[in-house]
Amino acid sequence: MSVANKPSPGLRLAIDYGPLLVFFAVNFLAPGPAIARIVAATATFMVAMVAALGLSWWKTRHLPPMLLISAVLVVVFGGLTIWFHDERFIKMKPTFVYGIFAATLGFGLATGRPLLQMLLESAYPGLTATGWRKLTRNWALFFVAMALLNEAVWRSTSTDFWVGFKLWGAIPLTFGFALANVPMLMRHGLQPADAVSAVPPQE
Repeated sequence: MSVANKPSPGLRLAIDYGPLLVFFAVNFLAPGPAIARIVAATATFMVAMVAALGLSWWKTRHLPPMLLISAVLVVVFGGLTIWFHDERFIKMKPTFVYGIFAATLGFGLATGRPLLQMLLESAYPGLTATGWRKLTRNWALFFVAMALLNEAVWRSTSTDFWVGFKLWGAIPLTFGFALANVPMLMRHGLQPADAVSAVPPQE
């Protein structure tokens, strides 16, 4: 049986955020109207997500659960976007990703199962059970808020604005939220060196 190798920080960033950067780059550089650019960006996003999964397996012999869920939804909603030539599907995809994560973590809290610990695996060594429960609650609420925010943005703004929000809004909000949890995590056993070692991959 193969043993998973822990990815380096650079490799983890490339796997988690590389596909999203490809999406932004293609949407920005592709010619034509907004619908043509978002379809081209979506197609490359799908390919990049599959490539990220392949890279993760090649380098670590492991597929992170959250990345795998995101990749499946990218392929499904991306395929619908291309098939129907309708950008609404790829815009709705983050809502489903956030909703699935929030429901999964909420179920874990309700049943006493450390599902966030399973999803993030060894990202927060030393964190106590109380720390994991609080972190799970915080991320579940954050994902609910982000699902509602994504719905509000894509339904009330242009495609270009939504793409800009993804880059300049959703990513900074996610990293900012992770940082905001650090003091609580350190009060519950997390070592300073590991304080910001895990941020869920962007959808």
